[in-house]
Amino acid sequence: MLTRKIKLWDINAHITCRLCNGYLIDATTVTECLHTFCRSCLVKYLEENNTCPTCRIVIHQSHPLQYIGHDRTMQDIVYKLVPGLQEAEMRKQREFYHKLGMEVPGDIKGETCSAKQHLDSHRNGETKADESSNKETSEEKQEEDNDYHRSDEQVSICLECNSSKLRGLKRKWIRCSAQATVLHLKKFIAKKLNLSSFNELDILCNEEILGKDHTLKFVVVTRWRFKKAPLLLHYRPKMDLL
Repeated sequence: MLTRKIKLWDINAHITCRLCNGYLIDATTVTECLHTFCRSCLVKYLEENNTCPTCRIVIHQSHPLQYIGHDRTMQDIVYKLVPGLQEAEMRKQREFYHKLGMEVPGDIKGETCSAKQHLDSHRNGETKADESSNKETSEEKQEEDNDYHRSDEQVSICLECNSSKLRGLKRKWIRCSAQATVLHLKKFIAKKLNLSSFNELDILCNEEILGKDHTLKFVVVTRWRFKKAPLLLHYRPKMDLL
């Protein structure tokens, strides 16, 4: 079968951030136009702008951060195409946490270990039969499925109701994966309150409505960075203008 080699240089324009000109890290896509940037670059840009940095389309007049989302597929592609990028990023994150005197989150430890094992196997020229490989993949998947994200970085949250139209939760203190999204919290609250749809809810942090695709890690970093745990979030009916 004929194969054609493509140089990384030829596709750089598709896997780099237009704001920092570096390879995409924590790739985040604008839902209006599907242009992708590093999350930190885009969030910083949208603090003073409401348009896409590439095509200048208006994302949203007042809340552009609600219309961006993590693009896991694009980030996986970038990590697979650029040798050593993922390992370098994990190393920077570990150094960052060590510098602050904080424990390295479990998800970073896990990704780093997996990346190291992958590199070591290639360096040693190790190859395995398809049957062995499939068995190992199956075991890893089963272990991952049974983990329920307990090895992820965790976030402590306090969910308060700030509307008289809804009742408060019996247990407002929860702890979950930092990779969970605001949408997950909406579904959780709707189930606990027996609401007909999670779309009836808004979740706020510091009186600002959060986008449904925001991860809890993103919320903590951008809106709760210098405050102590737990992360305080409020919920209310969507049409409530309190």
